[in-house]
Amino acid sequence: MTKQQKITLSASRDIPFNKLMLSQSNVRHVKAGVSIEELAEDIARRTLLSSITVRPVLDDNGAETGMYTIPAGGRRFRALELLVKQKRMNKTALVPCIVRTDGLAEEDSLAENVQRAPLHPLDQFRAFQAMREKGRTEEEIAAAFFVSASVVKQRLKLAAVSPSLHDAYAEEEMTLDQLMAFTVNPDHARQEQVWEALQRHYSRQPYEIRRMLTEGAVRASDKRAQFVGLDDYVEAGGEILRDLFQQDDGGWLQDAALLDVMVREKLAEEAEAIRAEGWNWVEVDTEFPYGHTFGMRRVHGEAVPMTCEEAASYQSLKAEYDALEAEHAEADELPENVDARLGEIEEAMEALEARPIRFESEDLALAGAFVSIDSSGRLRVERGYVRAEDEPVEEVEEVGEVASDPVPVARIS
Repeated sequence: MTKQQKITLSASRDIPFNKLMLSQSNVRHVKAGVSIEELAEDIARRTLLSSITVRPVLDDNGAETGMYTIPAGGRRFRALELLVKQKRMNKTALVPCIVRTDGLAEEDSLAENVQRAPLHPLDQFRAFQAMREKGRTEEEIAAAFFVSASVVKQRLKLAAVSPSLHDAYAEEEMTLDQLMAFTVNPDHARQEQVWEALQRHYSRQPYEIRRMLTEGAVRASDKRAQFVGLDDYVEAGGEILRDLFQQDDGGWLQDAALLDVMVREKLAEEAEAIRAEGWNWVEVDTEFPYGHTFGMRRVHGEAVPMTCEEAASYQSLKAEYDALEAEHAEADELPENVDARLGEIEEAMEALEARPIRFESEDLALAGAFVSIDSSGRLRVERGYVRAEDEPVEEVEEVGEVASDPVPVARIS
């Protein structure tokens, strides 16, 4: 039996940077991946993580000259070169190298680039998660890998999906877009139920996954959610499902029962304030059907004029608004602080313009109000409606006899 010859690995050596030069045999010519600047910053932070493949430069007699060319690792060389130019690294700093003498330089370059297996996305998600669990903040992870914090949040969301779904993704039974859709709901059991159901479903589109995972939840843009306020809902223990991979209009409120309780309580509180105005009755609902005031007479009050102080405040706000508009009339885009201030002024002026209405006491004794939520989530109060049964009646007597039936007389408002 022929004895199998053992392989011998290429020697490694620390070579001064100023003894290295790029080789024309490097097969990589198209720019790809992180920039040289980003790679330089990464090397400055972590040092060089892999050795550079080099070949000795020979003179005409075949003797080594002490210089080395780099057929594989040109980007790392450029990054080191940048650090030297920035005076962040000495030009004689030792660089770990693998010295090759056999074969072709082009072969070295091609092999290093072709045989390198790219990292599976799932491995990246899990690596980010491991760093997060070891105390790194999302911002620190983002800075270390030259991505935005939002990208890190997305990767962490993907890492938090059910392990069984990760397995399906790793086995290419699921696409990345489908995996992204599953991040909408953090409940692993629900994720697995939906994935199992999809095996019998004709559609496995990401939008269908999102629909199934948010079934029963309430859109954050729903008028009830806007009326209660998302912050108050969360403070009360409610959870909001968010989609970090596409526009979700604020997400979905998962606890619809809690939201309904909060809506009823807030409407009841608002209704008490309206009832305190002295109305005969107050009806409350999230929404009234079309035509709910049909057959009712409406009484109208008078707007309470501004006080001297309110009028002066209004004029002051208007003058400031006009001055800011004139100052930035030629600007293509308003500065952020100016735009914010104009919004504040508009809001304050609208509040002053919305004058309270004063009703006569006899009208208050007859009429009532409807309290509900408008389409944008704001409180809607419809005051001054008189039901037919609440209309006053007068007894009309004819000469010589008493009228048998009272005749209702409508009040003219």
